[in-house]
Amino acid sequence: MNRSTLFRTIVSLGLALSSATTSAAEWPAEKPITLVVPLAAGGSTDSTARLLAEKLGKELGQQIIVENRPGAGGNIGSALVARARPDGYTLLMATSTITTNVTLYKDMGFDLLKDLVPVSEVTRIPNVLTINKDIPAKTLTEFANYVHDKKSPVNYGSAGNGTASHLSGALFNSMAKGDMLHVPYKGGAPANTDLMGGQVQAVFSPMVEVLPYIESGKLRALAVTTNERSKRMPELPAVNETLPGFEVTLWNGVFAPAGTSAQIVTKLNTAIQTVLNDETVLKILAEQGSTPSGNTPAEFKDLVHQEIGKWGKLVKLSGARVE
Repeated sequence: MNRSTLFRTIVSLGLALSSATTSAAEWPAEKPITLVVPLAAGGSTDSTARLLAEKLGKELGQQIIVENRPGAGGNIGSALVARARPDGYTLLMATSTITTNVTLYKDMGFDLLKDLVPVSEVTRIPNVLTINKDIPAKTLTEFANYVHDKKSPVNYGSAGNGTASHLSGALFNSMAKGDMLHVPYKGGAPANTDLMGGQVQAVFSPMVEVLPYIESGKLRALAVTTNERSKRMPELPAVNETLPGFEVTLWNGVFAPAGTSAQIVTKLNTAIQTVLNDETVLKILAEQGSTPSGNTPAEFKDLVHQEIGKWGKLVKLSGARVE
């Protein structure tokens, strides 16, 4: 390489680096941001994503558009973001299901640890064990004994094979030494409809999805799946008060495509933390039973690694597998 060619190469590289730095510094001035929710509209994650998008857009000074891309347990929408340009304009609002899918699916269509960058956890959500009101059990202990005695068939519904509601039921059945039968549905709504109708006897559901049914008396709530009781319904015990060691906590969080600049990730993370301390946001999340749980990108990355192992064990326990 002669001196002239070397000079042009250095200049070109410098301009490219300068352009990338300028782009990151100006982000997100160029265009609206798309926040992909890999689930159908109307669920708890979708509701939280829309709340986040509204407040985060104001914080960043740019519109954030929520786009629902459901399918394959969240893998379709997640893969779309994993393949997007790493320019900060396409983001993912994923749930803990994304770490479950690492074990559940033979091929997710992307590599979670290589193709996505954790930005921040957003909220934590308890599952609630709800039962049909005709079941004689009035407390968690009575229901655990009811399941253990096996005198009557107990079918538990879920939002689908490998979902958190399925894995919660599988863990409960194992620890209660019961013989419950899993009945998968295409989403939590039809599972809860059949629970109220008596076609299944129990469902573990995100609290925000069943609060109206619990408060109206259509379903009987027995316990939450988190380590501690929920401030939204403090009268409900945690399952681990009866079955020590039981714990299933749902979460959602924001990811960006791998290769997104650290400057953009940091700016986005800082904005999310600000939103999660907003009084209006805190009030709405509390009403839903959700707890804000923002953290640093490094902390969120560590959580993802831990969750892959934890959910992997539950998937193996349940016997679920998607080829």
